[in-house]
Amino acid sequence: MDRDTLRRLGLLNQLSLTEQEKDELIEFFADREEDLKALEKINTENTERMVHVMPILTVVREDIAIQKFDRDALQAGAPETDEGYWCVPKVVE
Repeated sequence: MDRDTLRRLGLLNQLSLTEQEKDELIEFFADREEDLKALEKINTENTERMVHVMPILTVVREDIAIQKFDRDALQAGAPETDEGYWCVPKVVE
C-alpha cells in the first residue's frame, strides 16, 4: 500500500485521515504483505483442498405427510362448524 493508493481509497470511501492515521495504515498493510509472503512460502502441494474447516453434514429426513391432529377433535371447541369448516362472523362488508 502506498500513499497514492491510500489517497484514492480515502476519496472513494470518503475518509478523512490524519497524517498519523495514514502512516499507521500504510504500516499495517505493509505488515500484512509480509504475513502473506510468509504464508506463500509454506508448501501446500500435498495438502487436500477444503471449503470448510469442520465437516458439514446435511441431515435429511424422509418427507412423510402425516395427520397430527384429528379435525373433529380440533373443532370440538368451535362455536359453529359446517362440513368440517369453522364458521366465523363476517368482518368485511
